[in-house]
Amino acid sequence: MIKLVLIRHGESLWNKENRFTGWTDVDLSENGLIEARKAGQILKANGYIFDIAYTSVLKRAIRTLWIALHEMDLMWIPVYKSWKLNERHYGALQGLNKAETAQKYGDEQVHKWRRYVDVRPPELSITDERYPGSELKYKALREEEIPKTESLEDTIKRVMVEWFQEIVPQIKVGKKVIISAHGNTLRALVKYLDNISSDNIVSLNIPTGVPLVYELDDNLKPIRHYYLGIDGELPEEKISKNL
Repeated sequence: MIKLVLIRHGESLWNKENRFTGWTDVDLSENGLIEARKAGQILKANGYIFDIAYTSVLKRAIRTLWIALHEMDLMWIPVYKSWKLNERHYGALQGLNKAETAQKYGDEQVHKWRRYVDVRPPELSITDERYPGSELKYKALREEEIPKTESLEDTIKRVMVEWFQEIVPQIKVGKKVIISAHGNTLRALVKYLDNISSDNIVSLNIPTGVPLVYELDDNLKPIRHYYLGIDGELPEEKISKNL
């Protein structure tokens, strides 16, 4: 049986401030640091060992992984970073407070931007200081690869490229894999693994800093999944949701 572990990064500074974050490279909050340490301690207590790790190029996911691996004494394993595992790009909404945005544009419009699979928020201009094309971490990307905004559907497509091209081959040769990423990128993986419809995936929330374990058969089809607590499997209804 194959076990795949997914972790949404610990609480970020902008999670705490209820802002749209997207590709903005904000760090973990104090609570997020605690969540990351706890995730590593939980995995170690339950006997998990990994051969290889994947994360995004955003520091909140990278730092969560570093801290968890430190707690497990596994900082030596290979870590692969890919922009394709970045959070969904929220376009011109990035940095805005979610409640204030709802007051400005209306609850219904903001709900569509956040929860409709194929709806994109307003684009960022390439002259906007928030546009990621000016950041060194993306200098190897072609201009058409750098989003100005994304729908959840756009995010799912790039995550699936990373999954099939990079991660699946490692799992198939027996590597034990951990992925530290973001709410929407992990939602994309869960959608694929559990064959969840587009209508239902938008309501799925993944908590920050809690290991999510998928037990897979030899064809990488899910047998079951569960969140992990210090004493093992943790019922989903006991986990606070924060997305």
